[in-house]
Amino acid sequence: MAVPQKDANVKPGKAGGKEPQPLIIAKTPAEEQRLKLERLMRNPDKLAPIPERPKEWNPRAPPEFVRDVMGSSAGAGSGEFHVYRHLRRREYQRQDFLDRMSDKQKLDEDYIQKVQDNQTAAEERTAKRRKKREKLKLKKQMAKKAKLESQKGSDKEDSSASSNESTEEQEAEDDAELPSFIMGKR
Repeated sequence: MAVPQKDANVKPGKAGGKEPQPLIIAKTPAEEQRLKLERLMRNPDKLAPIPERPKEWNPRAPPEFVRDVMGSSAGAGSGEFHVYRHLRRREYQRQDFLDRMSDKQKLDEDYIQKVQDNQTAAEERTAKRRKKREKLKLKKQMAKKAKLESQKGSDKEDSSASSNESTEEQEAEDDAELPSFIMGKR
């Protein structure tokens, strides 16, 4: 059975023979941050500790059954006032917490409603513009078809007079509805 050999430089009780780090006391917050970063960067494989978000404070629930009901009788001792004051303070804190929670829920609901209203308004605008584009596309197709028919009709001189009048009327009607920037007119 072989016994592992120890280095002559390694002191007993020390891991890996590293010398202890000198104790450095941070004097400013910036120096403290620098020391923390240096400690993290010594071993980059080690995960950095990320603290959890602090949980929101919740008041204790009110008791189901109160055995010591405080009264306003004359026999109450001087120590009872402090107990009453503590119970009153705790109840006020609980009521304030409930009020804040209801306000927060109302703000959240208002925000969600506003987002939904914005989405519906955006969808309506998109639908309106889509309908306008489709209508314009159909008009362009009709104009193209009419132009092709007029070119075919120009080959036939005898029927051109009657077809020209109808296509001119149709183009004049189309021109009135189309925006000027599409047709290149002013």
